[in-house]
Amino acid sequence: MVDEGAGKLQLTSMTEDSVMNSEDEEVEIVSEDKETEEDSQLDSSNQNEGKKVVPGIVYLGHIPPRFRPRHVRNLLCVHGEVGRIFLQPEERFIRKKKKKAGSNAKNFTEGWVEFRDKRVAKLVAASLHNTPIGVRKRSKFHYDLWNIKYLNRFKWTHLSEQLAYERQVRQQRMRAEVSQAKRETNFYLQNVEKSKHFLKKDSQKEHAEKSWGFVQRCTEDEIQTSKGKKRLKEQLARSAEIQQKSQSNKSLLTKIFNIQQ
Repeated sequence: MVDEGAGKLQLTSMTEDSVMNSEDEEVEIVSEDKETEEDSQLDSSNQNEGKKVVPGIVYLGHIPPRFRPRHVRNLLCVHGEVGRIFLQPEERFIRKKKKKAGSNAKNFTEGWVEFRDKRVAKLVAASLHNTPIGVRKRSKFHYDLWNIKYLNRFKWTHLSEQLAYERQVRQQRMRAEVSQAKRETNFYLQNVEKSKHFLKKDSQKEHAEKSWGFVQRCTEDEIQTSKGKKRLKEQLARSAEIQQKSQSNKSLLTKIFNIQQ
């Protein structure tokens, strides 16, 4: 009986050891599988990092009339994935001249196009340069040529910074022009006020000269002429009195003698 019990104990211990060893082997196998999976993931991530897609930007030096961003996208999306597009509009004074002439068309002078892959951008710039924009003859852009250049190491942030800088320069120029116009108007108004002040002073001086009270002495000729005028006036007055008296005498005689005229 004792031998049987000892044998059973030995069998149970051997079975437990075998189970533990098998579990350890399974754990080691699972850990090895995990390690291989992690290594494969790291290798794939390194490969993806090595094949990272870098966007590229091309420059459009010529934009034909009535050419819009949708036309650019429709024509270039055939070669690759197109991202952002920016077309520089014309200057304001040119648009004002066109409006005065009766044309409201908005045209562009230059543009930038971003491709998802810079390799596609390089191929597009190399293959489409100096080729017709419109493939079909009925297209209104058939006789216009692409003027494309790939911008090496150029990013969209550079373009946004450049546009912001140009906007600030334009605003500063406008402020300088407005301040110059204000200075000119203020100078003109000051001169007007000064001229009014000087005119007022001149009028006051003339009034003071007139009210000074100085009278120039008459000359001998003026005295003689004034005396002659007085004599004529006296003679005329005497003749008028004599005529009045003669008329009064006639009326008195007619009353006395009842002479009927």
